[in-house]
Amino acid sequence: MLHFHDHATKAIATIVISVCLAPSPVLANEFRPQIQRLITDKIEPWLADETVLSAVRTQNANHIGIESERITALDTQWRDEVAAGSGPLIDSVLGNDLSAFLIEKKQALNGTVSEIFVMDNIGLNVGQSDVTSDYWQGDEDKWQKTFSVGPGATFVDEVDFDDSAEAFLSQASMTIVDPNTGEAIGAITVGINVEKLF
Repeated sequence: MLHFHDHATKAIATIVISVCLAPSPVLANEFRPQIQRLITDKIEPWLADETVLSAVRTQNANHIGIESERITALDTQWRDEVAAGSGPLIDSVLGNDLSAFLIEKKQALNGTVSEIFVMDNIGLNVGQSDVTSDYWQGDEDKWQKTFSVGPGATFVDEVDFDDSAEAFLSQASMTIVDPNTGEAIGAITVGINVEKLF
């Protein structure tokens, strides 16, 4: 027998039951108003911070002309380092100023956000609050439905139960725009614990 101890748990359970009964998946639209409020109030201001903009501009400049083989090699190296528990590529990203900025922002949100990472104009990680499973995001919706779409694009993914976090999470991704040119230069993804939105 199910017991609901609070409004958030009951709301999540309602969605889970709906997913089981519905012919098609229930998307994060159930939480879109709360997610959009978080994006507007907390996340969008980060995108204009010089720490974010400078890091993305620098990596974009460093990767001009990078070949697909090199991207694949970097992604493979990252995955190997994740499996090993650490490595120079992971350390270089987690140790930069942007990652320190993102870690601080995550901590300030007291559990509402599970992870934050920023990508460049080819989908490679620039900075992150937590180690991601891969280094290249260019083949995923979080990058293709934001940076590839252009300025103003936002993509909110489905709500899924994350076993490691033991929470229902949704990823919200946005295009990062250079205010000097108005052009898309990268993207950001924020993992949101939807139970904390109530």
